[in-house]
Amino acid sequence: MSLSIEFRAISKDFGPVRVLNDVSFSLERGKVYGLLGENGAGKSTLMKILCGYEKPSQGELLVDGQVCAFDSSRAAEDRGIVLIHQEINLADELSIAQNIFLGHEKKRGLFLDNKFMHGAAAQLLSKVGLDADPNTRVSRLIVAEKQLVEVAKALAKHARLLVMDEPTATLTPGETERLFALIEQFRQQGVTIIYISHKLDEVERVTDQIIVMRDGRYVTRAPTASVSRQQMANLMVGRELADLFPQKSPVATSCAPVLNVRQLSVPGWAEGIDFDVRPGEILGFAGLVGAGRTELFEGILGLRARSSGQVFLQGKERPIRNPRQAARYGLTYLSEDRKGKGILLNFGMRQNVTLMALQRYARPLLSTQLECAALDQAVKKFGIRTGNLDNTASALSGGNQQKLALAKVLHPDPAVVVLDEPTRGVDVGAKRDIYFLIHELASQGLAVIVISSELMELIGLCHRVAVMRAGRLQAMLDADQLNEKELIAHATGTHQSA
Repeated sequence: MSLSIEFRAISKDFGPVRVLNDVSFSLERGKVYGLLGENGAGKSTLMKILCGYEKPSQGELLVDGQVCAFDSSRAAEDRGIVLIHQEINLADELSIAQNIFLGHEKKRGLFLDNKFMHGAAAQLLSKVGLDADPNTRVSRLIVAEKQLVEVAKALAKHARLLVMDEPTATLTPGETERLFALIEQFRQQGVTIIYISHKLDEVERVTDQIIVMRDGRYVTRAPTASVSRQQMANLMVGRELADLFPQKSPVATSCAPVLNVRQLSVPGWAEGIDFDVRPGEILGFAGLVGAGRTELFEGILGLRARSSGQVFLQGKERPIRNPRQAARYGLTYLSEDRKGKGILLNFGMRQNVTLMALQRYARPLLSTQLECAALDQAVKKFGIRTGNLDNTASALSGGNQQKLALAKVLHPDPAVVVLDEPTRGVDVGAKRDIYFLIHELASQGLAVIVISSELMELIGLCHRVAVMRAGRLQAMLDADQLNEKELIAHATGTHQSA
């Protein structure tokens, strides 16, 4: 049996900052709700209150008509309220099965019933479409596989109300379809689902109603079928959203490439890759999860061993062994794992911005004054919204964390920057900001490489797109060849030559 929920005048303060303000709305049993809003709108905080991770400063939460004040996430889970986090929340050194039942271990007498948990985990993995041994250590999984383990973990808790926060951010189209089938199955079983996503096509497809929040307040709700995607976006940002992508600037083909990669191979991931990128060019990399895009660039940056290949930067061959050395040669990289590898969450914004260029600020002792000036400039340039420049990175919303990560990798003034999934988990307003920022960087002569799973992002932003499949470069498509059909055909190996 599903749950009915009512938020009654919920407010939440973190110190002097109010992040939720008098939020009131209800959720009926057995429906799928799309919860929309820009990063910083208060969606995640409200869901953390629902799921027992936070307590409201004011107001009440009602579950099936009764006032509830969960003192922990375990208490909420005991009532059947389960949150699938946007950020991966797994113990890397434990197995898949151990993660799925962590905190809910099954016992036979005094001992853990490992045989039962292994079998149950195998069934759950089959249900979510992950072909993996339940005994596999989580640290050996790629990001998309970890996301599927998170879904399996939620299924093991027999949810009556399920909160999904950006659940498809790392999934392939096939995995996404399987998740949608699961959502429909839950709907048929009467489970209430709150679906948080910045992918408005998904919201349009899987939800019954949308609920919009903005600046910590409830804005409106409506049947999904009655609202277009453009109207959803406008409601989220509180204004008419102009064209999402800037007009592409021409690339001077007379300029020599600033980066040349020749016959580069990363064992198990990429084989014999060749490509160039010129100053002012935005080069995209498309492909399904597991195609080897991220691993290729980790090989270029020295984060993975490569078995062959050459990297030329500004005409000179560079034997790059690590990202610090790459930055000295003019090549920087923003990881797809924003919180794990992109920024230091528990450090201040100032330390994050200047981390890759500390030599500028040590004269010989580190100058806090110069670092503060650099942060102030970055906040203005990148449009980072923060109430306090002394905040840690963890205090920022997802979109502002991404802008901080961009500021960090651009602070060393590279000639080439690689952005891996630069708008993952970022709302539509922040996406537009990042697209225009990337366009501006290219217009100033920077070579930008964008690895993305969002085809429209690549089509709207890039001058050319390289398509990888199974570790090989399948095609290099020019701007006039860019469309979803063409990209999917090359990525899946179904393209037929004319």
